[in-house]
Amino acid sequence: MRVFTGIDLGSTTTKAVILDEAGTVVGRGITNSRSNYDVACAVVRDEAFVRVRFSMIGPATADLERPFRLHQHLDHLERLSRSMHTASETPRHRAYARELGELLDHIVERMRERALEHFAPGAVRKSDFFRDLAASDYMQLASELADPKGISFEILCSMFDAAILVVENSIDERSFEQHISAALASANAPQSVRDVVQRVCAVDIVEESTVGTGYGRQRLPFPKEQIRSEILCHGLGAHALFPNTRTVLDIGGQDTKAIQVDANGIVTSFQMNDRCAAGCGRYLGYIADEMNLGLHELGPLAQQSRSRVKINSTCTVFAGAELRDRLALGQKREDILAGLHRAIILRAMSLLARSGGVNDEFTFTGGVARNAAAVAALDDLVRENYGERTLNISHDSIYTGALGAALFASRASSRVAA
Repeated sequence: MRVFTGIDLGSTTTKAVILDEAGTVVGRGITNSRSNYDVACAVVRDEAFVRVRFSMIGPATADLERPFRLHQHLDHLERLSRSMHTASETPRHRAYARELGELLDHIVERMRERALEHFAPGAVRKSDFFRDLAASDYMQLASELADPKGISFEILCSMFDAAILVVENSIDERSFEQHISAALASANAPQSVRDVVQRVCAVDIVEESTVGTGYGRQRLPFPKEQIRSEILCHGLGAHALFPNTRTVLDIGGQDTKAIQVDANGIVTSFQMNDRCAAGCGRYLGYIADEMNLGLHELGPLAQQSRSRVKINSTCTVFAGAELRDRLALGQKREDILAGLHRAIILRAMSLLARSGGVNDEFTFTGGVARNAAAVAALDDLVRENYGERTLNISHDSIYTGALGAALFASRASSRVAA
């Protein structure tokens, strides 16, 4: 089986999309971006190839993927445990090393129990990232079990902070075949399903071509001829998702891009804010930290607003101070957040105007396109300034850049073959 891979190395997440010879998406992967870009690239590529195998398995996927992900999670927990024990054996913890080791073992055992709940049939997880799930469980348990006069919460936090970096910057120790074998056993799968899985595992998947893009594309371990601008990739990816697209807005973790494309998805003009994180996903992440909220909680909370606050600045440097001042004045969190979302979209509207305006159809991509409050603010402002427009948002919008990269990879391979 011949496939073509696109990898989008963003400032916060790295995405991969795999196409087959017919141009159909057969695999996707996403992971946290890391300081080690080689590892981020390898992890997200492996995840996308896992999805390829699952797409080949077919109807049995739903029954097998849950136990498959559970075994992956438990393996990560085992690595986390080993890394925390290593961190606990340093000289600074020598006086209470045994007690610390026993407490860490207890916390990890409780985390294993919670993992069974996270991956139970019908369960809805807050995140698909191991770091997010593990951090949430660990911090809650550490808070419950810490002793201010002995092994404090701060000590336990330092163990996790040191270990999670080791886990994130390492490749999965087990292959697809090992994880799927464990999943088959857990699911007590019938022989017919086992036969299908065996045939799928035997298929040779050949990666014909790979193209990288994104904020960190220059750090990808690819030759320069396999690197494409994120502007070109987002334009082509949006066109592939919605062929009538003429305007694209991408709000990523570190930059915002306003792009105009023609009927073939070729970029005709663009404007980009890449010198400041104001108005981007990282800014929202900073606000979430200041409010002690999860990033996924910002949009729903903002939508509860009844009296939107006007925000003077979306500068990340001053955001915390202004936020604290407004909270001190008694203004509601939801009203502040509603104002913040509108301010972010106003910055994006300025880029859109300079790039050539908003033409029908209009496609919104990037991680912020998953934020319902940002979408609502964008819809309102586009209507105010340009009238009725068709606003396209794909459920898989975060993969748009990687999709464009995969399409470039497929085209490059076709030209070589010709």
